[in-house]
Amino acid sequence: MQQGASGMIGGSLNALLSPAAIAVVGASADRSKIRGTLFHQLVASGYTGRLYPITTSVPEIDGFRCFPSIGAVQAAIDLAIIAIPPDAVLGVLEHCAAAGVRSALVLTSGFAEQGGAHKDLQDRMSALARSSGMRICGPNSVGFFNAIEHVAATFSPAIEIKPGQAVIPPSARRVGVISQSGGMGFAFYDYGRPLGLGFSCLVNTGNEADITASDLFLHMAQDPATSVILLFLEGIRDPARFIEGAEAAIRAGKPVVVCKVGRSQAASRAAASHTASMTGWDAAYDAVFRKYGITVARDPEEMTAIAAAFATCPPAHGNRVGIITVSGGGGALMSDALTSEGMVIPELSEAFQREVRKLIPAYGSAANPVDVTAQGAFDGGLDLAVDLLAGSDEVDAIVIVSSLAHEGRVSMDADGLRRVVQRQAKPVLYYSYTRPSPLACATLAGAGLVANIHLTWTARALRALIERGRFQPPRPASSKPADASTQINAVLRGARDPLCEYEAKALLGLTAATDRLVTSPDGLREAGDTVGWPVALKIQSPDILHKTEIGGVALNIADAAALDAAYHAMLDEVARHKPDARIHGVLVQAMAPRGVEMIVSTINDAVFGPIVTVGAGGVHTELFRDISYRLAPIDPAEALDMLADLRSMPLLQGWRGAAPADTTALAGLIADVSAFAAAHRKHVQEIELNPVLVHPKGQGVTVADALLTPVPQHPGLPSAQPAA
Repeated sequence: MQQGASGMIGGSLNALLSPAAIAVVGASADRSKIRGTLFHQLVASGYTGRLYPITTSVPEIDGFRCFPSIGAVQAAIDLAIIAIPPDAVLGVLEHCAAAGVRSALVLTSGFAEQGGAHKDLQDRMSALARSSGMRICGPNSVGFFNAIEHVAATFSPAIEIKPGQAVIPPSARRVGVISQSGGMGFAFYDYGRPLGLGFSCLVNTGNEADITASDLFLHMAQDPATSVILLFLEGIRDPARFIEGAEAAIRAGKPVVVCKVGRSQAASRAAASHTASMTGWDAAYDAVFRKYGITVARDPEEMTAIAAAFATCPPAHGNRVGIITVSGGGGALMSDALTSEGMVIPELSEAFQREVRKLIPAYGSAANPVDVTAQGAFDGGLDLAVDLLAGSDEVDAIVIVSSLAHEGRVSMDADGLRRVVQRQAKPVLYYSYTRPSPLACATLAGAGLVANIHLTWTARALRALIERGRFQPPRPASSKPADASTQINAVLRGARDPLCEYEAKALLGLTAATDRLVTSPDGLREAGDTVGWPVALKIQSPDILHKTEIGGVALNIADAAALDAAYHAMLDEVARHKPDARIHGVLVQAMAPRGVEMIVSTINDAVFGPIVTVGAGGVHTELFRDISYRLAPIDPAEALDMLADLRSMPLLQGWRGAAPADTTALAGLIADVSAFAAAHRKHVQEIELNPVLVHPKGQGVTVADALLTPVPQHPGLPSAQPAA
C-alpha cells in the first residue's frame, strides 16, 4: 500500500488507519441509523480514497455504486468496516480474509462483553486474525478518525463540523488518542478542537480481539505525524508490547499522558498482607508509568489540558513561575493553584521590577504575580511584560492570566506572543478566567498556544511540563542476580501455604546465625543460652500471617523461667484466637538493637509481574501508607531513589538529633529482595519483610519478621496469577 500523507508506519496497522480503499459492510443511505451515519461521515470528512458500500438494499449511496459482497468488489481493499448483526460478523470476516482484505474494523457489539456463545464468536475472530494475518480492530468499537487523512471511520458525532461553526487552526504538534472506552476517545477531540488543539488520529480499541491499545501505542510512538500520545485505559492485555511502545515514545521524544480508570473498584481487593492492601491492583501500572515518564491524569479534561501544554510548550527546567495577570484576584488564584502543585512564585528582583513599572499603570504591581491591570493590557503592557519574563533567568515558566471573552477584540499582540512562543526557551501557558471567544481561541492558536479554561488543570499541566523536564530515561538495572538454585526452585514449586518466618528467611538468605526454631518446651533453655539473653519469641505457623495481632510475639525475655512462661502463654493465646492453626514451633531470636522501622516487600502483579515496595514499617504500616514502589528488579541506586520519595525519609536521615540510618544497607536489601522476586516470579506471589530495623550508619539492618507467599497452585484461590 502507498504510504498515506500522515507518514504513519507500523506494519499492518497502516492499512487500518491510512487506507487507500475502504469497504463498508452494511452501508446504509438512512442517516438515522448508525450504518448510515458512518457512511455519510466517511464521505463528508473528505476521504479521497476508493469507497465501496457493501449492501443489497440499494444500488448506490451518495453516488457510490453498491456491491453485494466483498468478493464482488474485485479490487484491493485495505480496510473493511463492518456494521452488521453479530451472528453474521464472523462469516463476513472470513470472506474478507479470503478476498485479501488487509484489515477490518468491527463496530458491531454483542461479543465477549455479552458472554456465553458470543464470547466464543470473539475467540474465533481472534483465531482468524492470527491464522490469516488480517488485523482486526474491535469488535464493539466506536471506530477511529484519522484527522490528517480525513478517514472518519466512526459514527461518533464529535467529529462533525456544524454549519457556521468556526474552524480553529490546529496546533502544529498533533495529539494521537487511544481509548479503550468508546465514548471517551472522541471526547478529547470535542474538548480540544474548539481551543485549537490539533489531532492526528483517535482510535477506540473496543474488545481488542486482535489489535490492542498496546499495538496502537507502539504505532503512534513511531508515527511522525503524532507528537503527543493520550491513553485512556481500563487495562493492558499485553504488557511487553506496552513497554515496547513506552520505550519507542522515549526514543522519539514524545510525551505520553494516561488516564487509568477502575482504580476505586480495584482498590477493594481483599488482601492477606500489608503489601497488597497498601498498593492495590494498580501499583504496577503506576510503577510502569513512572519508570517510562508517562504523565498520569485524573480525568479527560485534565488530560486534554496537559496534552495542549505538551503540544505547544517545551519542558520546564525548573519550578519557578512568573505570573502576568490583568486581574489581581485572578493572579492570586493562579498563585495558589500553582503553589499547591509544588511550584514556586519567586519575588522578582528590584532591577526587573523597575523595568516592569515602566510598562504598567501606577496602580499595577511589578511583583510576582505581575499585575499589568486591564488598562495596562490594552496599552501593550501585557505583551511587553511577557517579553521581559521570557528573556529573564529569574523564572522557568510563564503563566498569563486574562479574560478572553470579548467577541470582537483580543487584548494581546498575537505576533509578539508568537515570537515568544517560537523561541521555545520556556513554557508559556495562557489561562482565561472567562470562557474564551472563538476569536480569542483562533488568535491564540495562531500564536502557537491553546487557551486553558480551568485553573486547576492549568496548574497540573505546568507541573507535567516540569516533571517532563526532570525525567531521566530508565537505566538498565545493575542488581546482582538472585540465587536461582535447584533447591530454592524445588521448595517454591512445592509450597502451597505461606512460608513462616524461619522458612522465608532461609530461602532469602536472611537467617541470622543465632536464630533457633524450637518445637517443644524442652529446647527452650538451650535455645535461649545459645542465642544470648534477652531474647524474642515468635510463633511459627502458615495460618498466622500477622503474629502481633493474636499474641504471637514476646520481646525482651530475660531468662529461662520467663521464656518458659512466655512460651506457654503464647500457645494458649494463639489457641484462643486460632484454634485450628498449624504450629511449626516457635522461633527464638536475639533482641535486635533499636532502629528505624521500615517495610520491604514485593507483590507479583497479574499484568506486569513483581513490583518492589518500601515504606514506613512496623505496626503502623497500613496507618501511614507511606510507600514507594518500582518494577522489579532494581539496583541499589534506584532503591535509594525510592527512599527519597518517602515522607518518612527524614527519620532515616537523622530526625531531631538522631544518628543517620544505614540507608546503604537498606538499599542493598531492597535490591536483593527485588532480584529474588524477579528471578522467581513464576513461584512467588508476595514477600514481606516487616519490620526491617535500620540501624545507624555502618551498622546494617535487621529483618525482624518475614513472610513469603507462593503463587497459588489451585484454581479459585484469591491471589492473582503472575505475568508470564
